[in-house]
Amino acid sequence: MDFRFSEEEEAFRKEVREFLRKEWTLTDYDLDNQEHWDAAKELERKLGAKGWLCMAWPKEYGGLGASHMHRLVFQEEMASAHAPILDGQGVYMVGPCLMAMGTEEQKRRFLPPIARSEVVWVQGFSEPNAGSDLASLQTRAVLDGDDYVVNGQKTWTTRGHRGDWIHLMVRTDPNVPKHKGISYLLVDMRSPGVSINPIVNMAGRADYYEVYFDNVHVPKSNLVGKENEGWRVALTTLAFERSAIGSYAVQTREILQDLVQFARETKRDGQPLIEDPMIGRGLAELAIETEVAQLLSHRIVWMASRGLMPNYESSVAKTFTTELQQRIANFGIHVLGLYGQLEKDSKWAALEGRIRYEYLWTVGVTIYAGSNEIQRNIIATRGLNLPRG
Repeated sequence: MDFRFSEEEEAFRKEVREFLRKEWTLTDYDLDNQEHWDAAKELERKLGAKGWLCMAWPKEYGGLGASHMHRLVFQEEMASAHAPILDGQGVYMVGPCLMAMGTEEQKRRFLPPIARSEVVWVQGFSEPNAGSDLASLQTRAVLDGDDYVVNGQKTWTTRGHRGDWIHLMVRTDPNVPKHKGISYLLVDMRSPGVSINPIVNMAGRADYYEVYFDNVHVPKSNLVGKENEGWRVALTTLAFERSAIGSYAVQTREILQDLVQFARETKRDGQPLIEDPMIGRGLAELAIETEVAQLLSHRIVWMASRGLMPNYESSVAKTFTTELQQRIANFGIHVLGLYGQLEKDSKWAALEGRIRYEYLWTVGVTIYAGSNEIQRNIIATRGLNLPRG
């Protein structure tokens, strides 16, 4: 097996790297900061203008018809440059889902604005009493003429205050088994009756929002797939989401490299920290695991390039990579010692407080996109063909 990229792919990597070196200088940013958001949005528009944002999409929908390996190169370089994709929901979830299950009218209406970075999508799946057991959701949609009327609440909607549209799971038939009565809608966040409240996480950021729907009218034409068959659409969308999480392997590698550099430059009792056998060995083990995470990511892209739909393979990548993120953050806090608890504004903060933030933020990574307990069930039943207990 050849793990090398082709000469053409490496040339493209060089082109992307040079572009980002000129266009993106905010390596430490906060998307709640309006100036940082505007800078990221400007970058995303430039990427859209070049066709890079959704390069693997067909040209008629705003892409370049590029290979999935080119897309992987782009994602890796974006992660290495610490450059965000603001509309990750649209690029990695809504767009691919519509290409797989949407009508032609929906594709031509919704896909080009995503590719041009003219819109931000957010997700409306989880509810206060329907997280890992997502099929227990209670947000209702009742057909009234040519509209669905939606009432209910969603939670953990990432950057809900920035959203132009939300892809929404709703219950359209409460009298059938819970997986059978769900539908999938595309909802304009500016619709009358939509309201939001922020949820501040323990890292101190309002990254998540609660979204409320009070008699919100949604055109029937915004139904993806058939009524009451939204669970199948949702599973397709989640498979794309878990596949995208594999690209986090690059970000994980970047954090580990910061730790390695810190351990080389920082001395304790006259010797660099990395010469401490416990620290050196621990960093080496994490480096090996980071390579594994990246190969799992490459496996998913290889499957997509062959026209295959990643299923349990996405769950493997999601589970391994997110738990690795937690292990690296936990190890980093121990390496940094008490300095690792300081926020970036402190002059004594090690690595500008990045490890502290990772330590707090990564508590949630094994929960979102389907908790890792759920992922292990998927791996067991779909990947290993084990019977349900």
